[in-house]
Amino acid sequence: LVVGIILVAINPYKQLPIYGDAIIHAYSGQNMGDMDPHIFAVAEEAYKQMARNNKNQSIIVSGESGAGKTVSARYTMRYFATVSKSSSNARVEDKVLASNPITEAVGNAKTTRNDNSSRFGKYTEISFDQSYQIIGANMRTYLLEKSRVVFQSENERNYHIFYQLCASAMQPEFKHLKLGRSQESNLLFI
Repeated sequence: LVVGIILVAINPYKQLPIYGDAIIHAYSGQNMGDMDPHIFAVAEEAYKQMARNNKNQSIIVSGESGAGKTVSARYTMRYFATVSKSSSNARVEDKVLASNPITEAVGNAKTTRNDNSSRFGKYTEISFDQSYQIIGANMRTYLLEKSRVVFQSENERNYHIFYQLCASAMQPEFKHLKLGRSQESNLLFI
C-alpha cells in the first residue's frame, strides 16, 4: 500500500474564486509542489500517475458533516472532465456531473449543521480510455441513513426528494400518488 499526497482543506462556507476554469488550467500539467496546495493539485497528481504508470488511482475525500466533501468531489470530477479533453460527441463527463443533483436529492437532507448534508457514503469510479479521456463512470452509495425516513431530530428534515415530490403534487404525472403538503403527510419515502 502506497499513500500519496494528503491535503487538509477547510470549508469556508462561501464561494471563493479559486475553483474556476482558469485555476484548473493553471494546475494542469504542473508538478506537485510547484503550486499552492489545492484539490486540483491532488487531482492533477492522480491523473498524471494514472497516465504515467498506467495504474488505477484513488482519491479519498473524508470529513465530518458540512466539511465540504461533496463539493470537493465535484471539483475533482470537474477537473478530470476539463483536463481529459474528452470528445464533444460523448460528453460523458457532463453526464457524470449532471448525476450529482439526482444523487443528492435522494441521499441528502437538511441537518442542523448543513442544509444539504449527505446522509450516505458514495464511491465514484471514473473510467478513462487509452488516451485518458473520460468514457464512463459508476457511482455506488452505501450506509444510507434509513432512520431519517421515519424520524428527524428538531430542525432537521427528511431526504430532499420527499419534499420535491410533495412540491410537485399538483403536476399531472404525480396526481395518482395522492401526495399532499409535506407538513400534512404521513407518507414514508423508502
